Amino acid sequence: MRQKNSGRSILHLNPPLKKVVTYGVTTALFTLVAAPAYAQSSVTLYGIVDTAIRYQTNAGPDGKDQAAMTVGPETNSRWGLKGTEDLGGGLSALFHLENQFYAYNGRLSTPNTLFSRQAYVGLSSEKYGTLTFGRQYAPLYDTMGDIFDPLTVGNYWQDSWVWNGIGPYLTINNSVKYNLTFDGLTLDAIYGFGNHAGAMGLDSTYGVELSYAHGPATLGAGFQQTSVSSANGSLVNGAKINMLHLSVAYQVTSTIRLLAGWLHSQDQTGTTDVDMQQAGAPKLPGSSPNRIDDAFYVGGNWQATNPLMITVAGYYDHARNAQRLDGTLGVGINYSATVLAEYSFSKHAEVYGAADFARGNGAFSADYPGSTNQAGIVDSVGRTNNVGVAVGVRKIF
Repeated sequence: MRQKNSGRSILHLNPPLKKVVTYGVTTALFTLVAAPAYAQSSVTLYGIVDTAIRYQTNAGPDGKDQAAMTVGPETNSRWGLKGTEDLGGGLSALFHLENQFYAYNGRLSTPNTLFSRQAYVGLSSEKYGTLTFGRQYAPLYDTMGDIFDPLTVGNYWQDSWVWNGIGPYLTINNSVKYNLTFDGLTLDAIYGFGNHAGAMGLDSTYGVELSYAHGPATLGAGFQQTSVSSANGSLVNGAKINMLHLSVAYQVTSTIRLLAGWLHSQDQTGTTDVDMQQAGAPKLPGSSPNRIDDAFYVGGNWQATNPLMITVAGYYDHARNAQRLDGTLGVGINYSATVLAEYSFSKHAEVYGAADFARGNGAFSADYPGSTNQAGIVDSVGRTNNVGVAVGVRKIF
């Protein structure tokens, strides 16, 4: 899962921005008459390099375990460029380009896509908000990753399967996005063009998110709808996938933060059944034309000491009309728990360890690695649980 940055501690803020270009020009240097200075501009370079070693039970067909070098439980490796130019009068121009890669093999996380995370340009006003254009995070993803998800939308299936079903619709191409914050209330809205001639709504997305921060509490609510073409996997051309969430975060003390929420999705495209499966799961005979998921999450972050942060998180999903391996539709329940400990050597370097457990019942059984037949084809349900542990290192620049 493409993971967001968290605001939980210094280490989990956006990476420290290092200026690589800063320039200003003033006509006063070249004339005898004083003249206004041109606006100052800057381009900044930042990034994260994060790699872990993970051991997981039931990681492949026939219940085989696995030890592998992989991504960390929270942050993916990435580098990016940000640029701003002060245009005067509280107005500025901006751009943001962000690439994601795998540090353990050097490959792009999305083949043939250089800036897979974000690529946009826009204008920002101190009074009227920010308007941007390009490839951008959906407001729902911004809010969940930055504020409400205890693991900031995790990387392992065991802590992010809830998001896997809607993951393809959380980064929006060809989008216009607006953001405004006023007196604790933040509004985010987005519209993504489908770019289809004669069918303007096809593959389009619209979404809106509201969050309100007052004292130690932050409340959030949002809605998103995406129309999916058959070329992008929908059972019916133009079928919809809808998402709705309600969330809360509460800063109990200066070192303890609690989070909880509900995420509802209704998928008429048939893509959720497949997108939620783990690697090695049996091939489903079809897809549900009306799958409904109600997911609940709860967790907390505890800054135990100055260098040590402990995060606990639990996720529960009740699915209806989910595809079973025999082709029928039914109810499924999946739940997981994760504990993450992070130790910071500095503001920019840390090591961490994580442990997680996940289990599925009913229709969710088909999402776990299955068993193979004599022909070597995964054709039946296997063990419906996983246990995983990981240790790794993260460097921010």
